[in-house]
Amino acid sequence: MKKLGVAVIGTGFWGRNHTRVFKELEETGLIAVCDANAERAKKVAEQFGVKAYTNAGKMLKRKDIEAVSLCTWSTNLAKEALRALKARKHVLVEKPMAKNVKQAKKLLETAEKEGLHLSVGFLMRFIPGVQHIKKAIENKTIGDLVCATAKRVSQWPERIGDVGVVKDLAIHDIDVTRYLFGEDPTAVYAKAGSMKHRKFEDYAQIMLSFEGGKTAFIESNWLTPYKTRTLVVTGSEAIMKLDYITQELTIEDAKETVQPRYRWQEPLKLELHHFVKCILKKEKPLVTGIDGLKALQIAGAALKSSATDRLVKLK
Repeated sequence: MKKLGVAVIGTGFWGRNHTRVFKELEETGLIAVCDANAERAKKVAEQFGVKAYTNAGKMLKRKDIEAVSLCTWSTNLAKEALRALKARKHVLVEKPMAKNVKQAKKLLETAEKEGLHLSVGFLMRFIPGVQHIKKAIENKTIGDLVCATAKRVSQWPERIGDVGVVKDLAIHDIDVTRYLFGEDPTAVYAKAGSMKHRKFEDYAQIMLSFEGGKTAFIESNWLTPYKTRTLVVTGSEAIMKLDYITQELTIEDAKETVQPRYRWQEPLKLELHHFVKCILKKEKPLVTGIDGLKALQIAGAALKSSATDRLVKLK
């Protein structure tokens, strides 16, 4: 079986996880890691038995590297992703993909021009419960879709230093609601602010409006004493509740409450395996660069809505 040569750029907390998963997958051959911090790059490289680099441009010259994961600071993601695409490497770039829409569009244009895969790290889509909810909405087993409510709250994560809670946490739920609803929202209204961490917003409440009166409510913050990651989807015939952490799914209708049994699976491993499989089989990935661009646009609109205290209509 052909193995895909892969590398990871950025070996912080999440980059180490990408490195571990690529080492574990049968379909990948982990070749190298890169980080501006030489000591950190060396430590991770030694742990997984690969070569360490501090210069991404030098590493990307290797022809045996066919795809890369980008796990750098959020504000550096687009620059590093563009460099990788220009070096003709397939790219999975972590959310939020770019600092702004202009950068994200440049990545899309470059990937299309070079004929390369460009995916974005929205791993929530790969959780089995989310897939079950998606099928239930499509098959109307919960009746007509009414609304979705997402709660993603926790204490301030030390890894964050260059984006606020909207582009770090809420953007996951923005993507999930787009995916589940099968359409883009028409408008957004949001309230966000800084209660403890003055550099960026540390709380946000976002309401997305969709065609036909459907809505999504997203609550995100870095203020609560414990971590909560939940999704509730309301239909005219049933309600589905998902705990992202335990992956437990509950379905309630007028007659009963049931909990389908699912084997817990690591979302990151599912995501990276899918990314690799799509490259090897030349298939379209579940999450594309367009999904990343649209989520970034909506996140930006939410911040604009909060700043102006107005509803922002989306094209």
